[in-house]
Amino acid sequence: MLMNNNSYFQALEDIKTRIHNAQYKAVLGVNREQIVLFWNIGKIIIDNVKYGSSFIDNLSRDIKLDFPKAKGYSARNLRYMRKFAELVTDEEILQTVSAILSWSHNTHLFDKAKTLEEYLWYAN
Repeated sequence: MLMNNNSYFQALEDIKTRIHNAQYKAVLGVNREQIVLFWNIGKIIIDNVKYGSSFIDNLSRDIKLDFPKAKGYSARNLRYMRKFAELVTDEEILQTVSAILSWSHNTHLFDKAKTLEEYLWYAN
């Protein structure tokens, strides 16, 4: 039986909307976890500043060895993670503003903002 009445199409549209909403929420959840991970890595880098400038280069190399398919762990990106943790020190801000933005948007803001206030202004 071919379905072509309004009730069917309304049900179909409702289901499609729910699928799109669930997919969007899943992407936001993954993004949030990645942002929190990168912030925590930045904090670890800050805590280990005593090892000098080669620490980040070595860290990048070793992460790539253990996770060869993972992307985002270049020395440059690890420096962004450190800058992120230096700039955003409040976990509430991390959870609200920073985690909503993609990592690429955040890194763009890190290049522009010198203070947390500037970062938040651009983020909003």
